[in-house]
Amino acid sequence: MTRIFSGIKPTGHMTLGNYLGAVRQWVAADRTPDDALFCVVDLHALTVEHEPARVRRLSRQAATLLLAAGLEPQRCTLFVQSHVDEHTRLAYLLECTATDGELRRMIQYKEKAAKAQAAGDGVRLSLLTYPVLMAADILAYGAGEVPVGEDQRQHVELTRDLAVRFNQRYGHTFTVPKATHPAVAARVMDLQDPASKMGKSHENGSGIVYLLDEPGVVRKKVMRAVTDSGDDGVVYDREARPGVANLLDILGACTGGDPAALADGYSGYGALKRDVADAVVELLRPLQERHAELAADPAQVDKALREGAGRARELARPVVDRAYEAIGLLAP
Repeated sequence: MTRIFSGIKPTGHMTLGNYLGAVRQWVAADRTPDDALFCVVDLHALTVEHEPARVRRLSRQAATLLLAAGLEPQRCTLFVQSHVDEHTRLAYLLECTATDGELRRMIQYKEKAAKAQAAGDGVRLSLLTYPVLMAADILAYGAGEVPVGEDQRQHVELTRDLAVRFNQRYGHTFTVPKATHPAVAARVMDLQDPASKMGKSHENGSGIVYLLDEPGVVRKKVMRAVTDSGDDGVVYDREARPGVANLLDILGACTGGDPAALADGYSGYGALKRDVADAVVELLRPLQERHAELAADPAQVDKALREGAGRARELARPVVDRAYEAIGLLAP
């Protein structure tokens, strides 16, 4: 069975986009702990200005939500990135394999660096190199599949390039992975700005549905979603009608329907928004109930993360040790 690895960064509260674009796909995978690894990538949260206490709080919340969403420690390995040293051990070797030019071409680096500069903040070196750490996250476990949102495809392609380059230079060491994506709602967009993804760290959360939003808040956000002008009714067209297409994508992902076919059932935006709001509320209800139970028993979450980190170390250490030998380092 092909091993899968994916992670989520604790830079903000988890969103409907995170759930539909990645987490639900993780839960659906019928695998064993050795074949499915899911990680709260807390080291990646340090690439920008942050509050230490908030990173810790959001890391715990993310782990709790992943368990609440249906990840079971008996069927997967769930852990926190900083609890497994092999990630940073391997990252340096991959920095010695990557080039400055290919890292500066990363779209997310350009966007986040420009945002930091506009705010008058310095651009941290780790923001440039974090795709290499992401590559280490994946390659340390011999993962063949990386279920991610569409916005992470470029980083997985870099991971593939680094794995191939290392293997060619130093001998076969790494499995070359591929990105996988859900068929519907791979990239859920902001309800107020359909040109932007529904991101955790946006300052304005009016277009973002968070997994712990109360039903009334969810309904208000969906009912206020931006739609598009046009005289031809409800039409699924990502280019010309991105706001409506986003709502139909969300409805399709929640109900299992085809977005384009769902459009034929509506003559106006009001009914569409009401159905989307209802579908999202019902989708989140069991997750929120389970989250409340786990939040009241933090020892259960701690145990799952501790055991997960132990399994992750056992899987990663042989791979990283081989990489150290292959690149020319003396064994301790």
